[in-house]
Amino acid sequence: MSLEKFISKARTSWMSSEGPDSEIVLTSRIRLARNIQNVNFPLLFSKEEADNVIQQVEDSLLKQFNQELELLAMSELNTLEKRVLVEKHLISPQLADQSPNGAVILSEDEELSIMINEEDHIRIQCIKPGLQIDEAFKEADSMDDLIEKKINYAYHTEMGYLTSCPTNIGTGLRASVMMHLPGMVLTQQMSRIIPAIQQLGLVVRGIYGEGSEALGNIFQISNQITLGRSEKDIMEELKSVVMQLIEQEKGARNALAQTSNIQLEDRVFRSYGILCNSRIMETKEAAKCLSDVRLGIDMGYIKNISKSILNELMILTQPGFLQLYAGEQMNPTDRDIRRASLIRERLKLETE
Repeated sequence: MSLEKFISKARTSWMSSEGPDSEIVLTSRIRLARNIQNVNFPLLFSKEEADNVIQQVEDSLLKQFNQELELLAMSELNTLEKRVLVEKHLISPQLADQSPNGAVILSEDEELSIMINEEDHIRIQCIKPGLQIDEAFKEADSMDDLIEKKINYAYHTEMGYLTSCPTNIGTGLRASVMMHLPGMVLTQQMSRIIPAIQQLGLVVRGIYGEGSEALGNIFQISNQITLGRSEKDIMEELKSVVMQLIEQEKGARNALAQTSNIQLEDRVFRSYGILCNSRIMETKEAAKCLSDVRLGIDMGYIKNISKSILNELMILTQPGFLQLYAGEQMNPTDRDIRRASLIRERLKLETE
């Protein structure tokens, strides 16, 4: 494997495969935060300490994991390469922008990643297509066990796993799902639903997590509380809320089909027309149109395009990937021109 493999391919296994309830739930993600006993947190330690942590984590996985692994150091990547890894959800924006002594270990299928020296020493992440929270946890937990065979974690008998941020103390578990909820947005239910979700101890964020927008009607739902709750309780509560959201989204789509079917069909095909014919397209417009077309596929209006192509375009049309394929840094206008061209070409290939 090489860096080129991870940054040149837009479609990962969790985007090209369909999982349970994948018409609404795009992905399920588990993240486990861990720190090494008697070692300063990344915010406080030296480059020598950082390098030592990276070496310990790498050594703990050698000859133990059944897939080939690749370690990428942030110091060896340029800004564009790091941005592409963020756009693929393989690393966090914080690791890319604020962790010069950080690194990431990636599995060959890109479902597993271990971020090193971000906010914590170790952040194990597993992403699965569709609603597969338990399956993602099982794989992340197995990776956690492999590392713990060689490394002593910072752990308190009463407080649980110790982390740099108090909100992660306890299980260190952040479980999240990425959901496509255009029906609830179009029927103006999201403004009411989000506060209700937050009252349950969950948080609603955009496509790239904290501080990001819900582009293309895509929302991330995740737990906030890790202390005093078991992993099972956290995941069961999240799944319960997600199942309710799935039913509400299905209900909203059915209501739109019954009361505004022709208007909805018109919206879908207008967006499809924009994607097929535009010469300039901004990120937000692309996300909105891709969301409409995906909804049209799910509702049977459009039959000759696969959802996986739209998943691919969600990544391909991000600024990092556009510039990667162009082989150069581009200003916003040039990116908008290239984005429109790329979408036209990709949809033409799909329908030929």
